[in-house]
Amino acid sequence: MSDEYDGATKSKLKLKNDCGIKKKKRKNKDKNKHKQKEALQQNAEVDKCQRNFIIKHESTEQRTFTKAELAFKQQQEKIRNKRILEKATTTHKQRVEKFNEHLDTLTEHFDIPKVSWTK
Repeated sequence: MSDEYDGATKSKLKLKNDCGIKKKKRKNKDKNKHKQKEALQQNAEVDKCQRNFIIKHESTEQRTFTKAELAFKQQQEKIRNKRILEKATTTHKQRVEKFNEHLDTLTEHFDIPKVSWTK
């Protein structure tokens, strides 16, 4: 039975509190920061080179659209322009009046129910 507990520690239980425990300082703290800064600088340089490379290639290549894509874009433009014109022709006051008329046409089913039955 003692074989099962050979791996267990036999010292007192140590509780953490502020009075007796001090944090250990790292010895190589400055070296680690210096290495990290160098790595970040190298990554930044590589990123700049890659961005320039990508921008150069994107500017030389032009994407050609299919007939369906062109028709879709034209239709979207027409719809967007139509909506803009509709909104521009009515004032805010007119839109509010139209909305109120719409609410008046709704049935009582959509009304807010009474909460208090005493009144």
